[in-house]
Amino acid sequence: MASTAAAPSATPLLKDELDIVIPTIRNLDFLEMWRPFFQPYHLIIVQDGDPKKTIRVPEGFDYELYNRDDINRILGPKASCISFKDSACRCFGYMVSKKKYIYTIDDDCFVAKDPSGKDINALEQHIKNLLSPSTPFFFNTLYDPYRDGADFVRGYPFSLREGAPTAVSHGLWLNIPDYDAPTQLVKPLERNGRYVDAVMTIPKGTLFPMCGMNLAFDRELIGPAMYFGLMGDGQPIGRYDDMWAGWCTKVITDHLGLGVKTGLPYIWHSKASNPFVNLKKEYNGIFWQEELIPFFQSASLPKEADTVQKCYLELAKQVRAKLGKVDGYFNKLADAMVTWIEAWDQLNPPKGAVATANGTAKSK
Repeated sequence: MASTAAAPSATPLLKDELDIVIPTIRNLDFLEMWRPFFQPYHLIIVQDGDPKKTIRVPEGFDYELYNRDDINRILGPKASCISFKDSACRCFGYMVSKKKYIYTIDDDCFVAKDPSGKDINALEQHIKNLLSPSTPFFFNTLYDPYRDGADFVRGYPFSLREGAPTAVSHGLWLNIPDYDAPTQLVKPLERNGRYVDAVMTIPKGTLFPMCGMNLAFDRELIGPAMYFGLMGDGQPIGRYDDMWAGWCTKVITDHLGLGVKTGLPYIWHSKASNPFVNLKKEYNGIFWQEELIPFFQSASLPKEADTVQKCYLELAKQVRAKLGKVDGYFNKLADAMVTWIEAWDQLNPPKGAVATANGTAKSK
């Protein structure tokens, strides 16, 4: 099913170290627009919905495609942690990747133009964000001090100027904003035309609403925390998948001393989803988030939680203990969080270990 493209003359950044993950239910014609930027990279396509449907991928792309049958075959009973009929299924692609970096994009996101009219290479900017440090411990008023033409301002502590490793690069969108259903209903014609030429680190202790449609991260630094939860078919909530992952990830990056950047690059979000359908998906979440945000703001991880997996399993315990009282769904979600880590470790055994037949890791 895969086809390999001829490599361009100039080797793109991280060509052999990055996978592009795309969740979809339709033919991927949108890749034609991205061809100049994506063709050198390997794609992981996660097909949602009916596995019998054939998804057409333009010729010349190197890709692997997984549908629900594949997910069930690879994960067995643990496939229960992967959402169905929801773009949250994309996190399966993070799990099966063997690369250091991941870029994920939705199939209704097109190439945007900067104010000069030039096409924006979103992937290149994400890579620049990830390969330069973050400043989570002290805010720099000139935003990202590691960009060309910027630096640390007067008064910035010299002891903090080395920064912290960047785990996440969160990009933005022109045209259709990423609004919730009530805001969509109130502002049906609103479009984002503001291009802000800035990248900044989200400070330690500050949460943010992460959007998964234009997102890159260092899989080795934070991958196991990028679980998009239980959403969609059979679940009482949708459209909170990326935000759940973002809240968990931010608590863990803060604990481990890693950074999260937001701002550039922009993509062109082409299509507004139906606000009435969205409201049905979001209805419970709109109420629950008033409990979720204080929970994550007050979440504390012990010193012994010195890996992403340990941090995530500790968060799962706290979700069960504190959010289980909000709704029984969170007990189910806590179970899925544990299953996710078990499945991650099954497919990604620790270095120096090999996977055994039943999926548990055994040291060499």
